[in-house]
Amino acid sequence: MGREGDIELDDGRVNLACFLLGGNVYAIEVPYLREIVHCQAVTPLPKAPTLIEGVIDLRGAVVPVVDLGRVLGGEAVKQGDRARIAVVEVERLVFGMRVEAATHVLPVEATQLEEPPALATQSGYDAVRAVLRRPEDVPVLVLSMDHVLETIYRSALSGTEATP
Repeated sequence: MGREGDIELDDGRVNLACFLLGGNVYAIEVPYLREIVHCQAVTPLPKAPTLIEGVIDLRGAVVPVVDLGRVLGGEAVKQGDRARIAVVEVERLVFGMRVEAATHVLPVEATQLEEPPALATQSGYDAVRAVLRRPEDVPVLVLSMDHVLETIYRSALSGTEATP
């Protein structure tokens, strides 16, 4: 799996794994998703980058976990029965993203995905790489996994939470 432009389309379709975070519906392309697991205790890593909460043991593999709410510059994910950890692989790095709830996989035509608003992108906003409008429902915001990684890296360099 390479950069975001390398996502393989299946007959012009893309599958989006959707989840809830801060009252919004976010998604990532399914090829990035390894699995979704129930939240579990995270073991803190001393002096780890600010956005890395710690690690979990997932079937014999140590997986770092970030709170996606904090990565996106918002509040931490509230623990609840529906909270999950989405285990992803980006640029050969495997990590977990804590989310409020995993909801569904949404198959869509790639042509339905729209660019984020020009005002946002021209001002340097790059957390969302596409928007899926849905009549009579809230839009789905497709995350830029490159942005997620970059934000985590910046938090390590600065020692503070990076802003999206």
